[in-house]
Amino acid sequence: MDMNLSVEDLAFKNEVSSFLDDNLSEYLRTGLLRTPGVFVEPDIGEEWHKILYKKGWITHHWPVEDGGMGWTPMQTYIYEKEVALAQAPKPAPVSLSLIGPVLCKYGSTAQKEKFLPRIRSGEDFWCQGYSEPASGSDLASLSMRAVLEGDKYVLNGSKIWTTHAQHANWIFCLVRTDTSVKKQAGITFLLVPLDQPGIKVAPILSMSGDHEVNQVFFDNAETLLEYRVGDEGQGWEIAKFLLQNERGGSCFAPKTLVHISNLEKYADTYETADGKTMKNDPDFMNRLAKLKLRAHALEFTELRIQADIANGRPAGPQTSLTKLISSNLAQDVQALHNELFAYEGLQLPSERPLYHDDAPEPIGSAAGQTSLAAYLNGRAATIYGGSDEVQKNIIAKQILRL
Repeated sequence: MDMNLSVEDLAFKNEVSSFLDDNLSEYLRTGLLRTPGVFVEPDIGEEWHKILYKKGWITHHWPVEDGGMGWTPMQTYIYEKEVALAQAPKPAPVSLSLIGPVLCKYGSTAQKEKFLPRIRSGEDFWCQGYSEPASGSDLASLSMRAVLEGDKYVLNGSKIWTTHAQHANWIFCLVRTDTSVKKQAGITFLLVPLDQPGIKVAPILSMSGDHEVNQVFFDNAETLLEYRVGDEGQGWEIAKFLLQNERGGSCFAPKTLVHISNLEKYADTYETADGKTMKNDPDFMNRLAKLKLRAHALEFTELRIQADIANGRPAGPQTSLTKLISSNLAQDVQALHNELFAYEGLQLPSERPLYHDDAPEPIGSAAGQTSLAAYLNGRAATIYGGSDEVQKNIIAKQILRL
């Protein structure tokens, strides 16, 4: 694999960097830095969404015929890396990176015409209905039912850990439409409007104090037959395609390297109770260096995957490698971040968001104020999108052929 960028790629890199310098405000950068959760609040995401939409880059990773830019895999990676280095927020990832690509690949012409423009513009905001109270890592065991009655499906059951359902107007759901076949074969993929009788969104506050996730209850809720994606029983196939995008749809290493770079800056300037900085602590700096090496190794793995994609090989199960490595690495970075700020890092304000003018003043630094919340929120990284155990099984079976 040639690690040197071509002349065209270098020009593209400079174009992206200049665009970010000109359009990414300090408010948006600060909003991301002061968000302890995985997803930024909608006001931050929506503002950046509008800027990217105007530029034409909001769905850069989609097929050209559906509104994509036709970038090469390396250009896409360059873009994602520059965005991470600039510390730009990620707008509506469930809409843009999960359901969008699914509709591009599996959606009917009518579904594409209805939904894709509204996703691009930000008019529709989507959430994901996969996990259930008794079906998380074993997603194929889901039990939420959908029964076809004429030209509509009637849904009963619930979905849990539904990120930003409180802000969404649509949810895509995996539902059970057949109980007489193998469990994977009885699952169907439906698009469901949230603003209707029979649907209740109940908030779940995480131990970090964030309201990111919810439980969504369906009591004879309805959706039209025309909002079924694919055929009945094709939901498991579609779900696996979506999960590959979720686990490896963007570059994780550059984001982690930014967090490590911030840690290096804090270690160089933040004074402990004895008036010293952590850069003088050899044990701390040794652990920080090891994290940086792991992040660079992850980046090489991601670049190898991009090279495979450029040569016609789909992302496939190797995305489980990046998901497994990046989740554990992120947790280790968060743990060291929390350790650096010591008692100052034990703040856990309940107010959100922390970048507004009426947010509480930090005790010490702003980075310390969000430290513990980010650490606690990050404990879920090795569960959502498929737990570590699930990723290891996929790697063992589909990559190592064990």
